Amino acid sequence: MRSTGTSCASPEQCVEAAIARVGKRIVLGTPIGIGKPNQLLNAFYRRAVADPQIELTIFTGLSLEKPRPASEIEQRLLGPFIERQFGDYEELDYMRALRAGELPANVRVHEFYFRAGSMKRVARAQRDYVSTNYTFAARDLIDRGLNVLVQLVASRELDGRRMLSLASNTDTTLDLLPWLAEQRARGEPCMAIAQLHPDMPFMYNRAVIEPEVFDLLLEDPACNRTLFAAPNLSVNATDFAIGAHASTLLRDGGTLQIGIGSLGDAIVYASRLRQQHNAEYRAIVAELGTDAALIERIGGLEPFVTGLYGCSEMFVNGFLHLMRAGIVKRRVYDDAGLQRVLNRTGLETPDARLLAALRDDGVIRTRLGEPDVDWLRRWGVFADDVELRDGMLVREGRACVADLSDEAALAAVAGLALGSELRGGIHMHGGFFLGPRDFYAALAAMPRAEAEAIGMDSVRRINRIDDPVLRELQRRHARFVNTGMMVTLGGAVVSDGLEDGEVVSGVGGQYNFVAQAHELPGGRSIICLRSTRGSGKSLRSNIVPRYGHVTIPRHLRDIVVTEYGVADLRGRSDQEIVQALIGIADARFQPELLEAVRAAGKIDPDWEIPPRARDNHPERIAGVIAEWRRKGYFPAFPLGTDFTGEEIELARGLKEVKALLGNPAGLLRAVIRSFLNEVDEEQARPYLERIGLAHPDTPKEMLLQHLLLLELEEQGVLRSM
Repeated sequence: MRSTGTSCASPEQCVEAAIARVGKRIVLGTPIGIGKPNQLLNAFYRRAVADPQIELTIFTGLSLEKPRPASEIEQRLLGPFIERQFGDYEELDYMRALRAGELPANVRVHEFYFRAGSMKRVARAQRDYVSTNYTFAARDLIDRGLNVLVQLVASRELDGRRMLSLASNTDTTLDLLPWLAEQRARGEPCMAIAQLHPDMPFMYNRAVIEPEVFDLLLEDPACNRTLFAAPNLSVNATDFAIGAHASTLLRDGGTLQIGIGSLGDAIVYASRLRQQHNAEYRAIVAELGTDAALIERIGGLEPFVTGLYGCSEMFVNGFLHLMRAGIVKRRVYDDAGLQRVLNRTGLETPDARLLAALRDDGVIRTRLGEPDVDWLRRWGVFADDVELRDGMLVREGRACVADLSDEAALAAVAGLALGSELRGGIHMHGGFFLGPRDFYAALAAMPRAEAEAIGMDSVRRINRIDDPVLRELQRRHARFVNTGMMVTLGGAVVSDGLEDGEVVSGVGGQYNFVAQAHELPGGRSIICLRSTRGSGKSLRSNIVPRYGHVTIPRHLRDIVVTEYGVADLRGRSDQEIVQALIGIADARFQPELLEAVRAAGKIDPDWEIPPRARDNHPERIAGVIAEWRRKGYFPAFPLGTDFTGEEIELARGLKEVKALLGNPAGLLRAVIRSFLNEVDEEQARPYLERIGLAHPDTPKEMLLQHLLLLELEEQGVLRSM
């Protein structure tokens, strides 16, 4: 049994072919995020609903759903935006059934990663969740009996032949396809189905595969629906401060991993400030109070000259912005000898010095043989048309001795054989990507030479050290930046779930990157954490004495960053860890944290909270960011947005209106003021029309209109009359 790359006209036809091949017990694997072929998955699901004899198990992660407004106010703002943003995106039927509690008994959905908070209180999803590291997802799927693999792919003609690209999801598929090939060779019934999509960006390197790797290729124009695009989130003062602190820990010439969301965007923005507005960046960092000695020891404040290499399970939009800013530009090569020489010399252009360094390190021999010349051509040190004939290098009718033993011989070889640039360098490795629409458009429009510097790869190769020598050479000064929900005063990190067992998201690759940071020379794990959550009576500290569930154990503690600063916990005693974490906790919670560790005997009874840490109040952080915002820095959407200007202002105003509706005393005062207040009607018209309140029909709508106009006037959006 072998794969054929046979075309298939419809999702239903693919499903019937799969059942004919593997039978009615289907263990279906599909990638996380946008690599899911939703129409094909829905066809499998509908077939299982129609036939209870089918046993359908779906194993995946991050099943994407369109946002659902939680209130009438949110619906007025987000409803039109969602329609515009997601177009005809086809949602997953199994997700609708899960939420409604209607998933049939013959269908199981096992996810190893949820969109943060999306499956809270969804009992069936919580019961069927599989807790595993991202690197083990392919293994776990195989152990469950995978027999059908489905994925969305891109297609393009390359060098005269049609090829496919795994595009957004090389993460687990690169490991699963070889296993499926082995199964076929043994005569085991299995199937791999690719659904082609014209808007999926075509990625190169290991993402490129032959069509025959798949059994079926689904090419149905009716399936070419809008790809799911995650809009950029706004960034608040807290996240901007965290991003600024974290950016000081990055070392020029190093390695970077970040994730999606406002904290990742904040780190990207701060790194661009460091690169493009360095004087202002240094002033901001000083005002926020980042520890200068720690910066000097771990990171830096100077612009990036050598640049960073991106190595992240998720290739996020922020990396593209860092590439455009000239920050992510350090290239790595999948050859330990070449990488070692480049690290040592800083050279990256074929010249006589590079040849000499390769010779001196023993990467190539002094008297060049065929393997040496092949290797030099492979990496672009030599031009492609250089040949070795009887001990002579020959090119375009010229020749010289293939010898590097002295300066004259070296100069002769360099003058004849050198290529124009090194080949095969990668400045960004990623396992999957997800982001806003302009991110996909930029990837799709990227020239091939530029796109080939992005290496989509298996998470097993990215998230762990599969080749210790090569990875240590590539991942110099690694900074793996992730987010946490809580950190205990012992240094453990809570990122994926609650102590009652409810799963919030998943481990993903966080554990692997933390462990990897401890293994790599010069590597550091950085956990970014908002110091508090909630508001009013629900305000809580995210630095806690202890917690009944952890994602990262305390023995892997490293660096923790909040809006108030950086705590370096690696190799520290329990008392030193307590002191460092209280030093970056919100001042309102410091006394009770100190009391808890005193009661546990974990701190000197005479120790007092330093005066500087007692100033850890949100007003101080907000004041610093607000002052620089007035100077034109820290925009609400630092990486751009799909919201219109009117929608951004409306979102701010409606947020305040929603808060007022939950505060009866403040609401009454605001209502009185709103009916006494008058604004410019012509200026207000587009805002009211966008939100559907230009002509209120009910007393409630009239109240919302007046409150919104009051908020827009107080924000300076509208003029008062």
